[in-house]
Amino acid sequence: MLTELSIRDVVLIEALDLGFGPGLGVLTGETGAGKSILLDALGLALGGRGDSGLVRHGAAQAVVTATFDPPAPDTPLMALLDENGLAIEAGEPLIIRRIVKADGGSRGFVNDQPASAGLLREMAPTLVEIHGQHDERGLLNPRGHRALLDIFGRTEPAATTRAWTALREAEDALATARADIESAARDRDWLEHTVAELTALGAEPGEEETLADTRRSM
Repeated sequence: MLTELSIRDVVLIEALDLGFGPGLGVLTGETGAGKSILLDALGLALGGRGDSGLVRHGAAQAVVTATFDPPAPDTPLMALLDENGLAIEAGEPLIIRRIVKADGGSRGFVNDQPASAGLLREMAPTLVEIHGQHDERGLLNPRGHRALLDIFGRTEPAATTRAWTALREAEDALATARADIESAARDRDWLEHTVAELTALGAEPGEEETLADTRRSM
């Protein structure tokens, strides 16, 4: 759950700190009051395009910080953080910060650890749901089909991911073992052939010295 949203120098907003408690929260206002800027700011924190046009006129940079409840263990979010080497202490809130420079460029952070905009976009669906016009078209996106299937089947994606990873590792280990067996078989065939050739020569102890003496005497 989103608990805090801090906005600095975004479009018309110089400084704004919002706190969200349990239950329903409603933001109202006339057209042009700036409600959409709040969504733009949240979208920026969650990996949206870091357009320098979002920086308030006269400011050097725009900063948005979104704070969420501590992530639960064994969730897709924690799995995603682990995959990208981001450590979150147990019970520690998740703090996402995005900075956009007026002269271009942006940086993202997850609990003060550098994070790419791409990673923030991957995290976004695990943190918020934003519904707007034509959102039903999202049902046509194949990327969401598996997520819907997981929800319907009441599966635990993190556990499934671990099982899939273990299966792939086992398959790789099996393939390596089979390759080693094939290599050992080829070595065995070569050794058997070599031994057969040496046996066919019928060499005897001291034969090399005898042949050398014969050659010298010729």
